[in-house]
Amino acid sequence: MRVLLVEDDDRVVAALVPALQQAHLQVRRAASAAEAWRLHADADLVLLDMGLPDQDGLALCRDIRAASDVPIIAVTARREESSLVAALRAGVDDYVVKPYSQAVLLARIEAVMRRFGHAPVTPAAEWADVRLDHDTREAVLDGSPLPLSRKEFELLSMLVQAQGAPVTREALMQGIWDTSWVGASRTLDVHVSSLRAKLDRPGVVETVRGVGYRMGR
Repeated sequence: MRVLLVEDDDRVVAALVPALQQAHLQVRRAASAAEAWRLHADADLVLLDMGLPDQDGLALCRDIRAASDVPIIAVTARREESSLVAALRAGVDDYVVKPYSQAVLLARIEAVMRRFGHAPVTPAAEWADVRLDHDTREAVLDGSPLPLSRKEFELLSMLVQAQGAPVTREALMQGIWDTSWVGASRTLDVHVSSLRAKLDRPGVVETVRGVGYRMGR
């Protein structure tokens, strides 16, 4: 899958591009709105920074949306509600606030691309004796198939891709259920409990008090 990364900060690009490539994404970088406009037609997804040197990201988003239905994810430091509303009205399909974990960004990319009928971006992921194949959506535990529901698979996928780093409850609810609604918190707890029962390994999904969950050993 071809991703156009519209970002003028070389440090962000240096950190993000290897993670996207590791997820088997083909990445082209545009450092300006003008360059992004020239390249967007060849992309399957646009990761769009809102603060560009030659044009505001909202204006670029509107221009791209007027010409194309390519999925657009805003990746920005603007966290005000008014900025989110403005970006959604300009045509973005999702909105990720910096700083973010790479696991969460990849999960949000998968969620957006599923809505557009594309397969998940990460073909396989492993942690300890757990292996996930995102092409077939199969989970294996110590060599044996692990029967998971779709949401359980997505939950385990986000945790495995974080490679032991904590994933917040908010990120899990947004990445899996596409909502931060407080009522989804109980749904998350139910799925974590079910996932733990199926894994049948004490401590494999650890609670990080006040934060969320992570994969343990």
